[in-house]
Amino acid sequence: MANQEKNRQYVTTILNRKARHEYTILESLVAGIELRGSEVKSVRLGKASLNESHAIIHRGEVWLENMQISEYEHNSLERLDPKRSRKLLLKRDEIQKLQLKLHQKGLTLIPLKAFFNSRGVLKIELALAKGKKLYDKRESIRARDEERQMQRAKQQY
Repeated sequence: MANQEKNRQYVTTILNRKARHEYTILESLVAGIELRGSEVKSVRLGKASLNESHAIIHRGEVWLENMQISEYEHNSLERLDPKRSRKLLLKRDEIQKLQLKLHQKGLTLIPLKAFFNSRGVLKIELALAKGKKLYDKRESIRARDEERQMQRAKQQY
């Protein structure tokens, strides 16, 4: 029982809230991430952020840029840069498919969320996305507001 209470304090999902507002999601996939030292402990405590982060393909490897993982307080061995590049773990054929799709105009790789799977391994959900124009953002906000009004009207009757 003490173990269950201890696990409740951990945040298991870190979201990139702006991603769905700024981009149109075309396709998504899940990748592992290579972390060092106490970075996993910091992520388990919720001290990570996916805002302003993106993924690039460099020399046949996928790298996650600008993911903020704050330093773990009780770590005295190794000091790591909080915004360092982190390698994403994908199969070679998945990387090649992504590379072909990224050569299309206006497509980018963005992380949607970071989560721990059932075995306790940190995974990143990546999305192949296209940037939205300002009028697209307004349209999606308008559609979301109309949906909310419809739900409220259903609840009143």
